Amino acid sequence: MILPPATLGMLGGGQLGRFFVLAAHELGYKVWVLDPDPNSPAGKAADRHLCAEYDDFAALDQFAAGCAAVTTEFENVPAGTLEYLAKFIPVRPNADAVGICQNRVAEKSFLRANGFPHAAFAAINSVADLEVAGAELFPGILKVARFGYDGKGQARVTSREEAIAAFHGFKNEPCVLEQMLKLDYEVSVVLARDESGRSKCFPVAENQHTNGILDVSIAPARSSACQRDSAQEIAEHIAAKLGYIGTLGVEFFVSHGELYVNEMAPRPHNSGHYTVDACVTSQYEQQVRALCGLPLGDARAHSAAVMVNLLGDIWYDASQPGPDAHGAYREPDWSKLYAVPNLKLHLYGKHHARPGRKMGHFTVLDADPAKALAVALAARAAVGIKDE
Repeated sequence: MILPPATLGMLGGGQLGRFFVLAAHELGYKVWVLDPDPNSPAGKAADRHLCAEYDDFAALDQFAAGCAAVTTEFENVPAGTLEYLAKFIPVRPNADAVGICQNRVAEKSFLRANGFPHAAFAAINSVADLEVAGAELFPGILKVARFGYDGKGQARVTSREEAIAAFHGFKNEPCVLEQMLKLDYEVSVVLARDESGRSKCFPVAENQHTNGILDVSIAPARSSACQRDSAQEIAEHIAAKLGYIGTLGVEFFVSHGELYVNEMAPRPHNSGHYTVDACVTSQYEQQVRALCGLPLGDARAHSAAVMVNLLGDIWYDASQPGPDAHGAYREPDWSKLYAVPNLKLHLYGKHHARPGRKMGHFTVLDADPAKALAVALAARAAVGIKDE
Protein backbone atom coordinates (compact mmCIF):
# COMPACT_ATOMS: atom_id res chain seq x y z
CA MET A 1 0.00 0.00 0.00
CA ILE A 2 1.38 3.38 -1.07
CA LEU A 3 0.36 6.09 1.41
CA PRO A 4 0.57 9.91 1.41
CA PRO A 5 2.67 11.97 1.05
CA ALA A 6 4.12 9.71 -1.67
CA THR A 7 4.56 11.10 -5.17
CA LEU A 8 2.56 9.51 -7.98
CA GLY A 9 3.35 9.71 -11.68
CA MET A 10 0.89 10.50 -14.49
CA LEU A 11 1.77 9.87 -18.13
CA GLY A 12 -0.29 12.35 -20.11
CA GLY A 13 -1.34 15.87 -19.36
CA GLY A 14 -4.88 16.35 -20.61
CA GLN A 15 -8.09 16.86 -18.69
CA LEU A 16 -8.29 13.25 -17.48
CA GLY A 17 -4.83 13.65 -15.99
CA ARG A 18 -5.84 16.96 -14.45
CA PHE A 19 -8.76 15.35 -12.63
CA PHE A 20 -6.41 12.61 -11.41
CA VAL A 21 -4.01 15.26 -10.05
CA LEU A 22 -6.84 16.99 -8.20
CA ALA A 23 -8.14 13.71 -6.74
CA ALA A 24 -4.64 12.67 -5.66
CA HIS A 25 -4.02 16.04 -4.01
CA GLU A 26 -7.26 15.73 -2.04
CA LEU A 27 -6.05 12.36 -0.75
CA GLY A 28 -2.71 13.85 0.29
CA TYR A 29 -0.42 12.71 -2.54
CA LYS A 30 1.96 14.69 -4.70
CA VAL A 31 1.86 14.18 -8.47
CA TRP A 32 4.40 14.50 -11.25
CA VAL A 33 3.12 14.71 -14.83
CA LEU A 34 5.11 13.78 -17.90
CA ASP A 35 3.73 15.33 -21.07
CA PRO A 36 5.39 17.06 -24.06
CA ASP A 37 2.90 19.96 -24.10
CA PRO A 38 4.19 22.97 -22.13
CA ASN A 39 0.56 24.08 -21.70
CA SER A 40 -0.63 20.72 -20.39
CA PRO A 41 -3.72 21.18 -18.15
CA ALA A 42 -2.56 18.39 -15.83
CA GLY A 43 0.97 19.75 -15.81
CA LYS A 44 -0.31 23.13 -14.59
CA ALA A 45 -2.02 21.47 -11.63
CA ALA A 46 0.78 19.02 -10.79
CA ASP A 47 3.58 19.43 -8.28
CA ARG A 48 6.04 18.96 -11.12
CA HIS A 49 5.65 18.87 -14.91
CA LEU A 50 8.33 17.06 -16.86
CA CYS A 51 7.88 18.53 -20.33
CA ALA A 52 9.31 15.70 -22.41
CA GLU A 53 8.39 13.09 -24.99
CA TYR A 54 7.20 9.70 -23.77
CA ASP A 55 10.32 8.01 -25.17
CA ASP A 56 12.76 10.44 -23.52
CA PHE A 57 14.61 7.96 -21.33
CA ALA A 58 16.42 10.63 -19.33
CA ALA A 59 13.02 12.04 -18.32
CA LEU A 60 11.69 8.53 -17.66
CA ASP A 61 14.64 7.87 -15.36
CA GLN A 62 13.76 11.03 -13.39
CA PHE A 63 10.15 9.89 -13.29
CA ALA A 64 11.07 6.44 -11.98
CA ALA A 65 13.39 7.91 -9.35
CA GLY A 66 10.88 10.46 -8.11
CA CYS A 67 7.58 8.54 -8.19
CA ALA A 68 6.29 5.64 -6.12
CA ALA A 69 3.95 4.37 -8.87
CA VAL A 70 2.80 5.45 -12.33
CA THR A 71 -0.44 5.43 -14.29
CA THR A 72 -1.65 6.87 -17.59
CA GLU A 73 -4.47 9.10 -18.76
CA PHE A 74 -4.63 8.02 -22.41
CA GLU A 75 -4.09 4.79 -24.29
CA ASN A 76 -1.51 5.96 -26.80
CA VAL A 77 1.45 6.15 -24.43
CA PRO A 78 3.97 3.78 -26.06
CA ALA A 79 3.86 0.32 -24.52
CA GLY A 80 7.66 0.41 -24.41
CA THR A 81 7.49 3.39 -22.05
CA LEU A 82 5.27 1.46 -19.65
CA GLU A 83 7.50 -1.62 -19.87
CA TYR A 84 10.60 0.47 -19.14
CA LEU A 85 9.09 2.19 -16.09
CA ALA A 86 7.77 -1.14 -14.79
CA LYS A 87 11.37 -2.27 -14.31
CA PHE A 88 11.65 0.24 -11.46
CA ILE A 89 8.21 1.00 -10.00
CA PRO A 90 4.60 -0.26 -10.21
CA VAL A 91 2.85 0.72 -13.45
CA ARG A 92 -0.93 0.33 -13.43
CA PRO A 93 -2.50 -0.62 -15.79
CA ASN A 94 0.29 -2.78 -17.19
CA ALA A 95 1.75 -2.52 -20.67
CA ASP A 96 0.04 -5.69 -21.93
CA ALA A 97 -3.44 -4.42 -21.07
CA VAL A 98 -2.76 -0.98 -22.55
CA GLY A 99 -1.24 -2.57 -25.65
CA ILE A 100 -4.45 -4.49 -26.35
CA CYS A 101 -6.62 -1.42 -25.89
CA GLN A 102 -4.45 0.87 -28.02
CA ASN A 103 -4.61 -1.28 -31.16
CA ARG A 104 -8.00 -2.03 -32.69
CA VAL A 105 -6.81 -5.25 -34.32
CA ALA A 106 -5.48 -6.54 -30.99
CA GLU A 107 -8.61 -5.28 -29.21
CA LYS A 108 -11.08 -6.97 -31.58
CA SER A 109 -9.00 -10.14 -31.59
CA PHE A 110 -9.03 -10.16 -27.76
CA LEU A 111 -12.81 -9.83 -27.74
CA ARG A 112 -13.22 -12.66 -30.26
CA ALA A 113 -10.74 -14.97 -28.52
CA ASN A 114 -12.51 -14.54 -25.18
CA GLY A 115 -16.06 -14.83 -26.43
CA PHE A 116 -17.18 -11.26 -25.74
CA PRO A 117 -19.99 -9.95 -27.98
CA HIS A 118 -18.72 -7.76 -30.79
CA ALA A 119 -19.55 -6.77 -34.35
CA ALA A 120 -18.10 -8.88 -37.15
CA PHE A 121 -14.74 -7.54 -38.33
CA ALA A 122 -11.65 -8.25 -40.41
CA ALA A 123 -8.07 -7.10 -39.92
CA ILE A 124 -6.96 -5.06 -42.92
CA ASN A 125 -3.27 -4.79 -43.73
CA SER A 126 -3.47 -4.54 -47.52
CA VAL A 127 -5.84 -3.98 -50.41
CA ALA A 128 -5.85 -7.75 -50.86
CA ASP A 129 -7.47 -8.09 -47.41
CA LEU A 130 -10.28 -5.80 -48.52
CA GLU A 131 -10.75 -7.71 -51.76
CA VAL A 132 -11.46 -10.93 -49.84
CA ALA A 133 -13.38 -9.38 -46.92
CA GLY A 134 -16.75 -11.01 -46.30
CA ALA A 135 -19.84 -9.44 -47.87
CA GLU A 136 -21.42 -9.23 -44.40
CA LEU A 137 -18.93 -6.47 -43.51
CA PHE A 138 -20.61 -4.06 -45.94
CA PRO A 139 -21.86 -1.52 -45.18
CA GLY A 140 -19.14 -1.12 -42.61
CA ILE A 141 -16.74 1.23 -40.88
CA LEU A 142 -13.04 1.22 -41.72
CA LYS A 143 -11.00 2.28 -38.69
CA VAL A 144 -7.25 2.82 -38.42
CA ALA A 145 -5.78 0.39 -35.91
CA ARG A 146 -3.84 3.03 -33.99
CA PHE A 147 -4.39 6.62 -32.84
CA GLY A 148 -8.00 7.07 -33.97
CA TYR A 149 -10.30 8.74 -31.43
CA ASP A 150 -13.33 11.03 -31.30
CA GLY A 151 -14.38 9.89 -34.77
CA LYS A 152 -10.95 10.52 -36.33
CA GLY A 153 -9.39 7.82 -38.47
CA GLN A 154 -12.78 6.32 -39.38
CA ALA A 155 -14.71 6.12 -42.62
CA ARG A 156 -18.14 4.70 -43.38
CA VAL A 157 -17.98 2.51 -46.44
CA THR A 158 -20.87 0.93 -48.32
CA SER A 159 -18.86 -1.08 -50.83
CA ARG A 160 -15.51 -2.75 -51.37
CA GLU A 161 -14.49 0.07 -53.72
CA GLU A 162 -15.23 2.73 -51.09
CA ALA A 163 -13.29 0.74 -48.52
CA ILE A 164 -10.24 0.53 -50.80
CA ALA A 165 -10.40 4.30 -51.44
CA ALA A 166 -10.65 4.96 -47.69
CA PHE A 167 -7.75 2.61 -47.00
CA HIS A 168 -5.59 4.60 -49.43
CA GLY A 169 -6.84 7.77 -47.73
CA PHE A 170 -5.46 6.37 -44.47
CA LYS A 171 -2.10 5.91 -46.25
CA ASN A 172 -2.49 2.12 -46.18
CA GLU A 173 -2.14 2.06 -42.39
CA PRO A 174 -3.31 -1.18 -40.71
CA CYS A 175 -7.06 -0.99 -40.11
CA VAL A 176 -10.07 -2.99 -39.05
CA LEU A 177 -13.16 -3.23 -41.20
CA GLU A 178 -16.14 -3.56 -38.89
CA GLN A 179 -19.71 -4.43 -39.76
CA MET A 180 -22.01 -1.44 -39.30
CA LEU A 181 -24.70 -2.29 -36.77
CA LYS A 182 -28.15 -0.74 -36.67
CA LEU A 183 -27.89 1.15 -33.40
CA ASP A 184 -30.60 1.51 -30.80
CA TYR A 185 -28.24 3.62 -28.65
CA GLU A 186 -24.81 3.46 -27.00
CA VAL A 187 -23.87 2.85 -23.38
CA SER A 188 -20.66 2.63 -21.39
CA VAL A 189 -19.45 1.11 -18.16
CA VAL A 190 -16.67 2.65 -16.10
CA LEU A 191 -15.22 0.43 -13.42
CA ALA A 192 -12.24 0.23 -11.10
CA ARG A 193 -10.36 -2.99 -10.37
CA ASP A 194 -7.69 -3.52 -7.72
CA GLU A 195 -4.69 -5.85 -7.57
CA SER A 196 -6.70 -8.46 -5.64
CA GLY A 197 -9.25 -8.71 -8.46
CA ARG A 198 -12.02 -6.82 -6.68
CA SER A 199 -13.96 -4.44 -8.91
CA LYS A 200 -16.53 -1.69 -8.50
CA CYS A 201 -18.77 -0.56 -11.39
CA PHE A 202 -20.25 2.90 -11.67
CA PRO A 203 -23.83 3.23 -12.95
CA VAL A 204 -24.11 2.56 -16.67
CA ALA A 205 -24.20 5.72 -18.79
CA GLU A 206 -26.15 6.25 -22.01
CA ASN A 207 -24.12 8.23 -24.53
CA GLN A 208 -25.03 10.47 -27.43
CA HIS A 209 -22.37 11.53 -29.94
CA THR A 210 -22.13 14.36 -32.46
CA ASN A 211 -19.61 14.06 -35.29
CA GLY A 212 -18.00 11.15 -33.49
CA ILE A 213 -17.40 13.13 -30.26
CA LEU A 214 -19.29 12.47 -27.05
CA ASP A 215 -21.95 15.14 -26.60
CA VAL A 216 -24.25 14.02 -23.75
CA SER A 217 -24.05 11.24 -21.15
CA ILE A 218 -27.10 10.21 -19.14
CA ALA A 219 -26.65 8.24 -15.92
CA PRO A 220 -28.26 5.94 -15.22
CA ALA A 221 -28.83 4.83 -18.80
CA ARG A 222 -32.45 4.65 -19.92
CA SER A 223 -32.30 0.90 -20.47
CA SER A 224 -33.58 -2.10 -18.58
CA ALA A 225 -31.99 -3.11 -15.29
CA CYS A 226 -31.20 -6.48 -16.87
CA GLN A 227 -29.31 -4.85 -19.72
CA ARG A 228 -27.40 -2.56 -17.37
CA ASP A 229 -26.45 -5.55 -15.21
CA SER A 230 -25.29 -7.46 -18.30
CA ALA A 231 -23.10 -4.55 -19.44
CA GLN A 232 -21.45 -4.33 -16.01
CA GLU A 233 -20.90 -8.08 -15.91
CA ILE A 234 -19.25 -8.10 -19.35
CA ALA A 235 -17.05 -5.13 -18.39
CA GLU A 236 -15.93 -6.89 -15.19
CA HIS A 237 -15.06 -10.04 -17.13
CA ILE A 238 -13.06 -7.99 -19.64
CA ALA A 239 -11.10 -6.36 -16.82
CA ALA A 240 -10.41 -9.77 -15.28
CA LYS A 241 -9.19 -11.24 -18.60
CA LEU A 242 -6.89 -8.24 -19.06
CA GLY A 243 -5.51 -8.60 -15.52
CA TYR A 244 -6.42 -4.95 -15.26
CA ILE A 245 -5.57 -2.67 -12.32
CA GLY A 246 -6.99 0.84 -12.41
CA THR A 247 -9.99 2.60 -13.93
CA LEU A 248 -11.32 1.14 -17.18
CA GLY A 249 -13.99 2.34 -19.61
CA VAL A 250 -15.89 -0.12 -21.81
CA GLU A 251 -18.11 1.23 -24.60
CA PHE A 252 -21.04 -0.78 -25.95
CA PHE A 253 -23.31 -0.57 -28.96
CA VAL A 254 -26.90 -1.68 -28.37
CA SER A 255 -28.40 -3.16 -31.55
CA HIS A 256 -31.82 -4.84 -31.65
CA GLY A 257 -31.65 -4.95 -27.86
CA GLU A 258 -28.32 -6.82 -27.79
CA LEU A 259 -25.02 -5.57 -26.34
CA TYR A 260 -21.87 -5.45 -28.49
CA VAL A 261 -18.53 -4.28 -27.12
CA ASN A 262 -17.24 -1.37 -29.19
CA GLU A 263 -14.01 -0.26 -27.49
CA MET A 264 -12.09 -0.41 -24.23
CA ALA A 265 -10.30 2.61 -22.78
CA PRO A 266 -7.49 1.79 -20.28
CA ARG A 267 -8.11 4.94 -18.24
CA PRO A 268 -10.95 7.05 -16.87
CA HIS A 269 -13.56 7.75 -19.51
CA ASN A 270 -15.21 10.93 -20.77
CA SER A 271 -18.62 9.39 -20.05
CA GLY A 272 -17.55 8.94 -16.43
CA HIS A 273 -17.04 12.66 -15.78
CA TYR A 274 -20.42 12.67 -14.04
CA THR A 275 -18.95 10.55 -11.21
CA VAL A 276 -17.09 13.61 -9.88
CA ASP A 277 -20.38 15.21 -8.85
CA ALA A 278 -22.90 12.37 -8.67
CA CYS A 279 -21.08 9.47 -6.99
CA VAL A 280 -19.69 8.75 -3.54
CA THR A 281 -16.27 8.14 -5.12
CA SER A 282 -15.23 9.54 -8.52
CA GLN A 283 -13.60 7.51 -11.26
CA TYR A 284 -10.42 9.55 -10.67
CA GLU A 285 -10.26 8.83 -6.96
CA GLN A 286 -10.73 5.16 -7.82
CA GLN A 287 -7.78 5.46 -10.19
CA VAL A 288 -5.66 6.80 -7.33
CA ARG A 289 -6.89 4.10 -4.97
CA ALA A 290 -6.21 1.25 -7.42
CA LEU A 291 -2.76 2.63 -8.23
CA CYS A 292 -1.80 2.90 -4.58
CA GLY A 293 -3.30 -0.39 -3.38
CA LEU A 294 -5.94 1.36 -1.25
CA PRO A 295 -9.40 -0.17 -0.81
CA LEU A 296 -11.70 0.88 -3.62
CA GLY A 297 -14.32 3.46 -2.68
CA ASP A 298 -18.09 3.20 -2.94
CA ALA A 299 -19.15 3.69 -6.58
CA ARG A 300 -22.85 4.38 -5.84
CA ALA A 301 -24.54 7.42 -7.33
CA HIS A 302 -26.41 9.66 -4.90
CA SER A 303 -28.42 11.30 -7.71
CA ALA A 304 -29.15 11.00 -11.40
CA ALA A 305 -26.82 12.98 -13.63
CA VAL A 306 -26.52 14.31 -17.16
CA MET A 307 -23.12 15.39 -18.44
CA VAL A 308 -22.67 17.72 -21.43
CA ASN A 309 -19.32 18.19 -23.17
CA LEU A 310 -18.21 21.75 -23.93
CA LEU A 311 -16.24 21.86 -27.18
CA GLY A 312 -14.20 24.74 -28.51
CA ASP A 313 -16.87 25.56 -31.09
CA ILE A 314 -18.83 27.67 -28.57
CA TRP A 315 -15.85 30.00 -28.12
CA TYR A 316 -16.58 31.32 -31.63
CA ASP A 317 -19.39 33.68 -32.63
CA ALA A 318 -20.23 32.83 -36.23
CA SER A 319 -22.34 36.03 -36.52
CA GLN A 320 -19.26 38.22 -36.06
CA PRO A 321 -16.29 38.31 -38.47
CA GLY A 322 -13.10 36.66 -37.31
CA PRO A 323 -9.71 35.61 -38.68
CA ASP A 324 -11.23 32.42 -40.14
CA ALA A 325 -14.57 30.88 -41.07
CA HIS A 326 -15.43 30.05 -37.46
CA GLY A 327 -16.15 33.69 -36.58
CA ALA A 328 -15.03 35.97 -33.76
CA TYR A 329 -13.25 34.40 -30.78
CA ARG A 330 -14.76 35.20 -27.37
CA GLU A 331 -15.39 33.57 -24.01
CA PRO A 332 -18.83 31.94 -23.68
CA ASP A 333 -21.29 33.55 -21.27
CA TRP A 334 -20.79 31.29 -18.27
CA SER A 335 -23.34 33.23 -16.22
CA LYS A 336 -26.04 31.27 -18.06
CA LEU A 337 -24.68 28.06 -16.56
CA TYR A 338 -23.93 29.46 -13.11
CA ALA A 339 -27.58 30.53 -12.92
CA VAL A 340 -28.64 26.85 -12.82
CA PRO A 341 -28.43 25.81 -9.15
CA ASN A 342 -28.07 22.06 -9.73
CA LEU A 343 -25.43 22.42 -12.45
CA LYS A 344 -21.70 21.86 -11.86
CA LEU A 345 -19.35 23.50 -14.38
CA HIS A 346 -15.83 22.16 -15.00
CA LEU A 347 -13.40 24.06 -17.25
CA TYR A 348 -10.10 22.39 -18.06
CA GLY A 349 -7.80 25.41 -18.34
CA LYS A 350 -6.68 24.69 -21.90
CA HIS A 351 -4.83 27.64 -23.35
CA HIS A 352 -6.74 27.93 -26.63
CA ALA A 353 -10.11 26.73 -27.85
CA ARG A 354 -10.54 25.25 -31.29
CA PRO A 355 -13.58 23.59 -32.86
CA GLY A 356 -13.92 19.98 -31.73
CA ARG A 357 -11.52 20.36 -28.79
CA LYS A 358 -12.84 19.33 -25.38
CA MET A 359 -12.58 22.46 -23.25
CA GLY A 360 -14.83 21.54 -20.33
CA HIS A 361 -18.10 19.94 -19.34
CA PHE A 362 -21.01 20.48 -17.03
CA THR A 363 -23.11 18.03 -15.05
CA VAL A 364 -26.71 18.51 -13.96
CA LEU A 365 -27.86 16.60 -10.88
CA ASP A 366 -31.40 15.75 -9.85
CA ALA A 367 -33.31 13.06 -7.98
CA ASP A 368 -35.50 12.80 -11.09
CA PRO A 369 -33.53 11.61 -14.18
CA ALA A 370 -36.03 13.20 -16.58
CA LYS A 371 -35.70 16.59 -14.88
CA ALA A 372 -31.90 16.36 -14.96
CA LEU A 373 -32.02 15.71 -18.71
CA ALA A 374 -34.47 18.54 -19.40
CA VAL A 375 -32.39 21.05 -17.43
CA ALA A 376 -29.14 19.87 -19.05
CA LEU A 377 -30.52 20.19 -22.58
CA ALA A 378 -31.86 23.66 -21.83
CA ALA A 379 -28.47 24.74 -20.42
CA ARG A 380 -26.74 23.18 -23.42
CA ALA A 381 -28.82 25.34 -25.76
CA ALA A 382 -28.39 28.46 -23.61
CA VAL A 383 -24.60 28.30 -23.84
CA GLY A 384 -24.75 28.04 -27.61
CA ILE A 385 -24.50 24.35 -28.43
CA LYS A 386 -26.57 23.69 -31.54
CA ASP A 387 -28.02 20.39 -32.67
CA GLU A 388 -26.50 19.11 -35.89
